[in-house]
Amino acid sequence: MQAKKRYLLVLLSCAFLAYCYFGGYRLKSGAEPPPQAPDAPAQPSFLAEDVALNADRDLAFSPSVRRQSHGRVQENPLRQCRMETCFDVSRCRGGELKVYVYPTDAAPEPSPTYRKILNVILESRYYTPDPQQACLFVLALDTLDRDSLSGDYVRSMQSRVQHLEHWNDGRNHLIFNLYAGTWPEYDMNDLGFDIGYAMLARASAPVSILRPGFDISIPLFHRNHLEKGGEPGLVNAVNFPGTKKYLLAFKGKRYVHGIGSETRNSLYHLHNSRDVILVTTCKHGRSWRDLQDERCDEDNAEYDRYDYEVLLQNSTFCLVPRGRRLGSFRFLEALQAGCIPVLLANGWVLPFDSVIDWSLAAVWADERLLLQVPDSIRSIEVAKLISLRQWTQILWERYFSSIEKIVHTTLEIVFDRVSQEIAGSRSGLIWNSAPGALFSLPQFSDTWSQYPFYTEALGSEVGPNFTAVIYSHPATTNISPNANTPLIRLLKSLGKSLHLSRVIVLWSVERPPPPRSHWPILPVPLTILHNTAGISARFRPQPLIETAAVLSLDDDSLLSTDEIDFAYNVWRSFPDRIVGYPARSHFWDDAKATWGYTSKWTNDYSLVLTGAAFYHHYYHHLYTYGLGPLLHKTVEQSQNCEDILMNFLVSHVTRRPPIKVTQRKVYKENPASGSRSPWNDPDHFVQRQTCLNTFAAVFGYMPLLRSNMRLDPVLFKDSVSNMRKKYRQIELVMS
Repeated sequence: MQAKKRYLLVLLSCAFLAYCYFGGYRLKSGAEPPPQAPDAPAQPSFLAEDVALNADRDLAFSPSVRRQSHGRVQENPLRQCRMETCFDVSRCRGGELKVYVYPTDAAPEPSPTYRKILNVILESRYYTPDPQQACLFVLALDTLDRDSLSGDYVRSMQSRVQHLEHWNDGRNHLIFNLYAGTWPEYDMNDLGFDIGYAMLARASAPVSILRPGFDISIPLFHRNHLEKGGEPGLVNAVNFPGTKKYLLAFKGKRYVHGIGSETRNSLYHLHNSRDVILVTTCKHGRSWRDLQDERCDEDNAEYDRYDYEVLLQNSTFCLVPRGRRLGSFRFLEALQAGCIPVLLANGWVLPFDSVIDWSLAAVWADERLLLQVPDSIRSIEVAKLISLRQWTQILWERYFSSIEKIVHTTLEIVFDRVSQEIAGSRSGLIWNSAPGALFSLPQFSDTWSQYPFYTEALGSEVGPNFTAVIYSHPATTNISPNANTPLIRLLKSLGKSLHLSRVIVLWSVERPPPPRSHWPILPVPLTILHNTAGISARFRPQPLIETAAVLSLDDDSLLSTDEIDFAYNVWRSFPDRIVGYPARSHFWDDAKATWGYTSKWTNDYSLVLTGAAFYHHYYHHLYTYGLGPLLHKTVEQSQNCEDILMNFLVSHVTRRPPIKVTQRKVYKENPASGSRSPWNDPDHFVQRQTCLNTFAAVFGYMPLLRSNMRLDPVLFKDSVSNMRKKYRQIELVMS
């Protein structure tokens, strides 16, 4: 009987198992497959084609090589916008990107960081107070920190934006954002309000939610990031080793639990206390003791052994691992220090990725292949290391060293996209070569060889000949029949030059210019323009100027033909700089805590005045359209300092000093008896010193650079026959 029961139980068990197997199979085969997460949109790249990673190589120099972190793909609740579908380009038909900032008096007090962003826009060439003229709108409402636990979080944002007069469901609006989402998910989609058709300029942007060609990835920067000017890069030009004491370094927080913890929790495996220094600490947050693990005490002790600044300065590579969000402050810190960033944040869209070729300055690693990082970076050749480090400094200086540069770069990317819809945008060459896109205004020309910066890169040369622009001052101008006045003598010297193309006289005297019969006959066209537009008119773009070179002259300048021709030939070798005769210098006055201006003869100089100097005619365009309104207002109110401002501009763009030629120091005629030159007026000198300090404040730093170099002709004052010398008259000039 017992045996029968056992057999019966075995048969029932087998029958049950068979039913479950076949029945379950039928149920499973008849069910619909579970929904799959959509593929992430392709990441836009500066490079034309993607570069696949080989199995034996986990680092890449291409911004197109990115892997998303393993796990689910975030769905993007933002509207799938493109410029042609969500942006009204017709508002930007004037060829300029004008930005309207909503009044701040109707909004809650913004954070200091957002106030800096608004300030740089309000003081820039982009700003317009008229919303009808605006192509782009920026909120006065602080949108930088959309973490609901933050003290800077603005509440009721949805109702606030809905009541904005020009909101229009966000169309043509640009929203700046550094933080989105909150603990514990840190959802980058969670901004706390519906942005509609607005464009996002956001930090820590994942490839899965950044809308290609519409949103813009910006860097995560500290609250104390400078508003203007910016700190210089920390690489010393005379100390540029290929490798440093440490191969790879990182010092930062470790998250024991939660999002972003996996990568930083694994760094201790690579730390060897010799050339790979990767130290973390658990001591952050109010409840860190409650969350610590068994390794925290050891990590905290090792963390305290190293100084962060020392690691930055003495490491060849700096690891930039993700934190709670993909972006990290370490990225900009590494760039400034010249420490090559090793990026460990899968799926992070780097700042301004659509225009900057980050393969020039950074390397990529995969979070899943962390242990291979040291061996991979050891294999990079020294020549490549030096190039990468140089580019960290170039990119830091051009686009990231101040909030002003970050904001202006963002606006220029928008302008490029608007221009592409209308005519065409700047190429990668312009964004990724000095001086960068912020100083290369595309309205000037669609041929980049016509700019002063790219002739060498493009294998072209500056065009032959020059145009002389003479500014006539009311107190010094005198034209009468057959008079041997300074202006007449200057015109005759110009007329003998074989490189002269045209002479333009800006007649700034109230009385009309003399008839043409009173002017000397020149072998080139002579044009007299009655100027009533102020002293900056000498730097206004003139359609009559068809040459790359411009010789700017005051009407009482003293120059011989040899001096003119020699300076022109020197300028052809340095087309991006000011080359001329009258030199001045600036200095810091400790007693007054201000910048000083001097015309004393010293062993160095920092300005070459445009009363007798060559420069590229592109600077007319940049001076007129590239400077902020406050700078122009300062010049027009004082009717002075336009030459100082031009020196500020050129040194700011090139980061190089001007060039003085030959020994001449006095370049103006002595005033006639009984008359007084405006250049010798004491008030004139005081004005110029005031201008110097005003310009430095607006630029945010002192861009002028000192030089002790002077260029003279070969055989200058050599004891050889004068007949062997090309510029014979220069030695006859009294200094």
